[in-house]
Amino acid sequence: MPLNLDAVGKSGQPSLYSWTKRDAMLYALAVGAGQRDPQKELEFTTENSSEIELKVLPSFINLVTRQPITGVDIGEVDRTNVLHAEQEFELHRPLPAEGSVRSVGEVVGIYDKGKAALLVVQMRSFDVESGEPIATCKRTTYIRGEGGFGGDRGPADEWEPPSGAPDVQVSMPTRPDQALLYRLTGDTNPLHADPVFAKRAGFDRPILHGMCTYGFTARALLHAICGSDVERWVSMRGRFSTPVFPGDVLTVDAWIDGSTARFRTSTDAGIVIDRGVLRYKG
Repeated sequence: MPLNLDAVGKSGQPSLYSWTKRDAMLYALAVGAGQRDPQKELEFTTENSSEIELKVLPSFINLVTRQPITGVDIGEVDRTNVLHAEQEFELHRPLPAEGSVRSVGEVVGIYDKGKAALLVVQMRSFDVESGEPIATCKRTTYIRGEGGFGGDRGPADEWEPPSGAPDVQVSMPTRPDQALLYRLTGDTNPLHADPVFAKRAGFDRPILHGMCTYGFTARALLHAICGSDVERWVSMRGRFSTPVFPGDVLTVDAWIDGSTARFRTSTDAGIVIDRGVLRYKG
């Protein structure tokens, strides 16, 4: 069954998501917080350290809003043909240590890339109690074998490769069991744990969650550019380009221009997150 192009512009049913301090801390650990030095980043990994208030990593919102859009027929898709292509999110205010949000998803685009299609879903999230907006997240999914329907190829990306040495460079090792830890946040896609499923998808072994790599990257940018201050965070986007395997070392390079930074994340195999843009408050 092909993708349903009539789904574009349709909004799904509202969904609710609540999280606790434990959820926020588990996520921080799953994206490497405290891995090198357990005494650092305690403001993200503990709730009862002396004179330290628990804060939430900005990229945690992507976990909150990852639930599939419901109430919209997008067609049936073979999961082995699905890859996360791009992720973008904007925070309208810092996330509380515990909270509940109501999110509404909308299919904002289905684009024809020839041998594949891109499905773009935007989620708007609001605080359940106050009704105030918390975040806007946009997820782009690459679906192999669903292109060639003669549709729009999508908007052009005006991102330009940076020149010169990066202003910021941060290297972070991932653990061999990083995917097993990250899946405890709720993303149990077998591509990241089951060797048989991974081989069906064309990989020699399970790969790391793209959103785990994204979370590592966001954490590095928060510390290196925003001075670890979640109040300064505005938005982030990036394109997944090459799979990461648990145990790989991630290196984030960033080029700063005012209140914007362009970035790339790499491993020894090459660039794994490309065309990255961070916006932050000076």
